Amino acid sequence: MRNTPETPEFRRPARPGKTNPVTLKKIPARARQRMSAAGMDFSEKKRGGTFIQKNQDILHSSSLEKGIEVLPLEEALKRHPRCRSLLWQLVDPDNDEFTREVAEAKPNGYFLRAQRGSRSLFPLQSCLFLGGQNLVQNVHNLVIAEAGSTLEVISGCATAAHVKSGLHNGVSEIYVRRGAKLTFTMIHNWAEEVIVRPRTGITVEEGGTFVSNYICLKPVRDVQMYPSARLARGATGIFNSIVFAHPGARLDIGSRIILAGKNSRGEIVSRAVSGGGSILARGHLRGEVPGVRGHLECRGLIIPRKGTIHAVPELEALVNDLDMSH
Repeated sequence: MRNTPETPEFRRPARPGKTNPVTLKKIPARARQRMSAAGMDFSEKKRGGTFIQKNQDILHSSSLEKGIEVLPLEEALKRHPRCRSLLWQLVDPDNDEFTREVAEAKPNGYFLRAQRGSRSLFPLQSCLFLGGQNLVQNVHNLVIAEAGSTLEVISGCATAAHVKSGLHNGVSEIYVRRGAKLTFTMIHNWAEEVIVRPRTGITVEEGGTFVSNYICLKPVRDVQMYPSARLARGATGIFNSIVFAHPGARLDIGSRIILAGKNSRGEIVSRAVSGGGSILARGHLRGEVPGVRGHLECRGLIIPRKGTIHAVPELEALVNDLDMSH
């Protein structure tokens, strides 16, 4: 991959990723502790399934509920060949050097699917774990909530205790089918010099609901993310984010909602605190048809004088007879 002037040299894992299933009890205690801080529940008492990827290796993948699939992406593409047509439809592989890196790598990541009409009793959990110093982790995730289903996901990201730097490239494509509801919570527990580049696309079909909760409170060097959701008729999209920028951190956190269907609804709410780092809080609502409604809200707090917060709210109306506020 190409390195930007601000990006240190990273090395890829020594070999391509593989599936090497282990029981959760066999994962070392220190690693479990780091993962638990990112939302993992190793008892699985209140989880509907679990996925863990360390570097490029799949350590664990299991589903505990009927109608819910939790698989490594590579295995899912073998079981469901038609799903291959869904890849790179919501994220452009040529968007930047980070998406190109993922596109050129072996397909590693998780496949989460709620079958038509199914309802998960407990959230699925996933953890993307960096276990080596200065590694590049490439991940491609595919999430599908089929028509009429209800699915909740807790996705955590973490590093081993001895790891201080690395690069995480994560591409996620999320499909919320007609009348389905998906709640997706992401919790970051990275390290001081880790660089994070998530690239996410979401489509929400008629009457569907997508809720995103993003939490980043632990030290990290640089995060750049701007998920984009396109809403069909009567669909709802909500993005909530809570971030804390430690000294030296650069957090470029934002989201976009495209109100493409009549009576669709969108909301973007950001809560940002700078403890010495810089935060760029973006938000973009785009109204393409009459009868849509959207609201964008940004609030920030600077604790020391050296911290910075720059809010960039955008309201874009292409037609009249719509309601968007900031």
